[in-house]
Amino acid sequence: MTAALPKHIEAASPHVMNTYGRLPIALSHGQGSRVWDVNGKVYLDALGGIAVNTLGHNHPRLAPALQDQIAKIIHSSNYYHVPNQEVLAAKLVELSGLTNVFFCSTGLEANEAALKLARKFGHDKGIERPEIVVYEKAFHGRSIATLSATGNPKVQEGFGPLVEGFIRVPLNDMAALETATAGNPNVVAVFFEAIQGEGGIHPMNAGYMKQVRKLCDERDWLLMIDEVQCGMGRTGKWFAHQWADILPDVMPLAKGLGSGVPIGAVVAGPKAAHIFAPGNHGTTFGGNPLAMRAGVETIRIMEEDGLLINAAKVGTHLKAALSRELAAELKSGAVKEVRGLGLMLGIDLSRPCGDLVKRSADNGLLISVTADSVIRLVPPLILTQAEADEVVGILCPLIKQLLGEKS
Repeated sequence: MTAALPKHIEAASPHVMNTYGRLPIALSHGQGSRVWDVNGKVYLDALGGIAVNTLGHNHPRLAPALQDQIAKIIHSSNYYHVPNQEVLAAKLVELSGLTNVFFCSTGLEANEAALKLARKFGHDKGIERPEIVVYEKAFHGRSIATLSATGNPKVQEGFGPLVEGFIRVPLNDMAALETATAGNPNVVAVFFEAIQGEGGIHPMNAGYMKQVRKLCDERDWLLMIDEVQCGMGRTGKWFAHQWADILPDVMPLAKGLGSGVPIGAVVAGPKAAHIFAPGNHGTTFGGNPLAMRAGVETIRIMEEDGLLINAAKVGTHLKAALSRELAAELKSGAVKEVRGLGLMLGIDLSRPCGDLVKRSADNGLLISVTADSVIRLVPPLILTQAEADEVVGILCPLIKQLLGEKS
């Protein structure tokens, strides 16, 4: 069982805003794909800080590099050049096939910048009230604009009026997209996650992404693909849309780009790269020397250690093992589907399963549940096949136990 929190942590909790439904766990340190709490209990980390800890914990090459950077300079502001901004931008351009990068600190900020790019793109064309196509079940952040683009009424409740200018359509339905935008001269962009994360691990079909790319070209719209959670090697390619062999015009990134150091980026192609001019957008912390070093080192280590190949290989093994172990539940419909790519997997149950977060933690496994009934697995990309088997060995019996209980 999870142990009680130390008294000093319990005493501090009344002073922290009540915005998270936390487990009674405080993590102390980690090594590789494992973490320890303040009471010494060890957990296999299948959540990775919600797809953030790309290199796991206390990586033997990342930690010294960050310590070196901290000893030099952490922050300098964008009044001055930050050399590693150019190094990291050049690498992201190389990996993506796009041309220019803006750095910020979070995925929300990256998505907010994308929405601003789309609006200015429209205004530059003489469109006074630009509209952006977004999707059902989408999640792009919790600022007022990104919340408005999000497709979850539960997280929107209590924050109206929402920002106007969004057209919402279902996933992977080209006819619905064409119908929703027919004859509308105000449409300026289509914005979607290549694989929806918070919405329940729902991938956009490769064929659909190709069709949307073609439609955007025909109608002079921006194609904006949110890779905040599914990017940075998580699916076995650097960016999940690359499975469709297309290029977006705008690509927000964050989460895994800094292996735990807060970082965000907007990578843009020729159609969008020069929309912003000095004074149009900015950030205090974005592009700071520490975050840039984290991004540079993360990508370098990923390349040196072949982590894209590992994500694809171990992810394929994990998905197959889960499907095999849950075969009877899949056949009965108690488990609807095991879906996703690489090390971004969702197990969709026929009933709410939020209790599994604590039950799994009690058994030494960290996971999350999203969209009420989808178990989300987004572990560090260093996860081994043996550790994947541990995930299956702990999680599947708990799923079967839950499904066997009366509602």
